[in-house]
Amino acid sequence: MLGAGETGCALARTLIREPQLGLKPVAFLDNRPAVWNTLAEGIPVVGPLGLAPDMERRAEAAIVALADLDRRDVAGLLHELNFPRLLVVPDLAGVASLWVNARDLGGSLGFEIKKNLLLRRNHVLKHVMDRAIAAPLFVISLPVMLVAALWIYASSRGPVFHRQMREGIDGRRIAVWKLRTMYPDGDRLLEEWLEGHPEDRERWRRYFKLRHDPRVLPVIGPLLRRTSLDELPQLWSVLRGEMSLVGPRPLPDYHLEQFPGEFRTLRTRVLPGLTGLWQISARSEGDVGVQEALDTYYIRNWSPWLDLYILARTVTAVLLARGAY
Repeated sequence: MLGAGETGCALARTLIREPQLGLKPVAFLDNRPAVWNTLAEGIPVVGPLGLAPDMERRAEAAIVALADLDRRDVAGLLHELNFPRLLVVPDLAGVASLWVNARDLGGSLGFEIKKNLLLRRNHVLKHVMDRAIAAPLFVISLPVMLVAALWIYASSRGPVFHRQMREGIDGRRIAVWKLRTMYPDGDRLLEEWLEGHPEDRERWRRYFKLRHDPRVLPVIGPLLRRTSLDELPQLWSVLRGEMSLVGPRPLPDYHLEQFPGEFRTLRTRVLPGLTGLWQISARSEGDVGVQEALDTYYIRNWSPWLDLYILARTVTAVLLARGAY
């Protein structure tokens, strides 16, 4: 990997986390002496870019992170490298995209980046898919919700469903329903906990999640949350057309306030989802920056196959309770 800056390190983290991509980082090269003989994301920075020919015997691919390299270093570099596979990551921070089309624009190289989910015909297709899949799932989920509702009622007096108004498509307010997993006075319990555990306040600020949340009901609360079964009532919202099976999650207002305005506007162009790319990729371990990147990625690159892939991965994530608490 040529370039051990922010872009290269972020890409290395992704390759390590997603081994199915088929690329395993073995070394960084970078022209900054200060980073030589150090580790970046656990990968050694072995020296300057000039060592690239020596690495051709150790690796079958090279990744050039243009954003991390000086333009003078890049000049001639792409012609000199003789790796069987050469991948170039362009200096397009924040717009990395699946299925980018390279276009020849009269001798200049251009990248065509689509926003697939903003096309009306794709909205219609997605709506049909949602209804076809959500209807049988809702019927199947009814016995599960009944058992969970009785357990919740036995654990804590109060309503078995929790409703919160959140932002939907075009900025309209929608009711997001869940099976209640917390005590009715959860806000007070949370504030008392954060007052006594200041180390958790920073985690709450970044992730809006706590590993040991004092608001959660014993036994049934963690069970529903770790399996995401508390989200089952939202299947009704999908059938009503207020939500989609897959999309950016509808978030509480205090969470949305952490995002920049342009990203919040982009989110309101599509239906919020029951699950999404963030849920299968990072879940509770992804901070607001990761959430913004993954939601933007999804909106730009939507396809029916991507939705089906996310739904299949969601089943795996729920069964393994990965990243949820």
